[in-house]
Amino acid sequence: MSETVDLVISGGTVVSPDASYPASVAIKNGLIHAVGAPEAMPPSREILDATGLHILPGAIDVHVHFRDPGYPQKEDFASGTAAAAFGGVTTVFDMPNTLPTVGTPEALADKHRIAAGKAYVDYGLYAVLGEDSIQHVGALIDGGIIGFKLYMGNTFGRIPSPSTGAMLEAFEVVAPTGKRISLHAETNSIMERREQRLRAAGRTEAIAHLDARPAVVAIEAVARAAILSEWTGARIHVLHISSAAELRPLAEAKARGVDITGETCPHYLLLSEKDYQKFGGVIRVNPPVRETANQLPLWTALLDGTIDIIATDHAPHAPDEKTRADIWTVDCGFSGVETQMPLMLTEVDRGRATIQDYVRWSAEKPAKIWGLYPRKGTLTVGSDADIAIVDLNREWTIDDAQIQSRSKISPWHGRQATALPIHTIVRGRFVMKHRTLQENARGSGRSVHAIQTMPPAAPRNTATTMAAITAPRAGAVR
Repeated sequence: MSETVDLVISGGTVVSPDASYPASVAIKNGLIHAVGAPEAMPPSREILDATGLHILPGAIDVHVHFRDPGYPQKEDFASGTAAAAFGGVTTVFDMPNTLPTVGTPEALADKHRIAAGKAYVDYGLYAVLGEDSIQHVGALIDGGIIGFKLYMGNTFGRIPSPSTGAMLEAFEVVAPTGKRISLHAETNSIMERREQRLRAAGRTEAIAHLDARPAVVAIEAVARAAILSEWTGARIHVLHISSAAELRPLAEAKARGVDITGETCPHYLLLSEKDYQKFGGVIRVNPPVRETANQLPLWTALLDGTIDIIATDHAPHAPDEKTRADIWTVDCGFSGVETQMPLMLTEVDRGRATIQDYVRWSAEKPAKIWGLYPRKGTLTVGSDADIAIVDLNREWTIDDAQIQSRSKISPWHGRQATALPIHTIVRGRFVMKHRTLQENARGSGRSVHAIQTMPPAAPRNTATTMAAITAPRAGAVR
């Protein structure tokens, strides 16, 4: 007699990066137990009828800001991961620009305690990589991180941008560990100078933010980071790619064999300079939403693999922090973790891409890039049962007042969508069911650092690292 499983999802359409097919999914002890015909499923304690729905691997959003600790009025791990659950996102990677910044083992341990007590979905924590935290790289890795975040340009929290010399040393230190370094790739000195001049000229309207950060800031930063990565062997990931122009240094680095990956976000694919007048400061984000001409190249880069994944840069703020008249006083960023999947699948419905493409960008490739595959990012036997069950024929209107995030203001308000996650499952447990948050799942999210397995590190030019050239030498004159 077949063993009893915990849950069978029946009647739906399973989606992988290669195919969509009718199948049932059996779950036992938090893992995918079987995928196949309904009659092949073992007896189950619970059956979920997914007729008419699509069964996707839960999305992995590698770029969120849940503001916890330090800014709970904007977001915390409970509200942020609840928003993720409603968006079909089953794993998030949270950025380190909280208060305090996650740059020491103590700050990291505190953040782990906070996340473990509140999270509805699984998570990874970034540590900041800067001039002051290079010394803590080993201890931060031991404390449990998914990777490092290096701010080449300023953003919320005003974390100092390291000099190129410090970047090189940081890359040298991280390269042998195999961890990936995610980059805010904008050149700070250009932006600071331009913003100063714009302020002096009295430019305070929303689009002045775009003028302060032209695409060249990203082109230069991506090219420079790629050179340092190539020299040291450090793995890097370019966050929030916003312009067509930065695709060239990204593609050229990949062609040279640099271990470099990249992401873009829905706002760069769907919004443009035309939206500044409509939304004012609400649209302010770093890097900025750019000219319409950038959209098609970004879509093309996703489709051809130059850009690897989709993420959100979920960055919540309060309405009063987004609606100030002077753009330089408006906080940068807006929520997105709950709306990414509906927005992207609506574009799938419009023919921009296939649902298989979307699963590749949102689940499989993030898992592979961060060493979580096949435990995460796929619906195969033995994988974690991280699942988004989605209605692709649900017409609805995004309403900021109804989303789970504490931030009730975004440029997505009023936008029409044709897809909606109905159920979200993390390691076999419902965290959102029939569009209702499962309160008993609070605190059930786990850090994924313990299951991360990165490929062997391949550091380069190790004889010329800062550590090598400053080490005491036998016979040296003192």
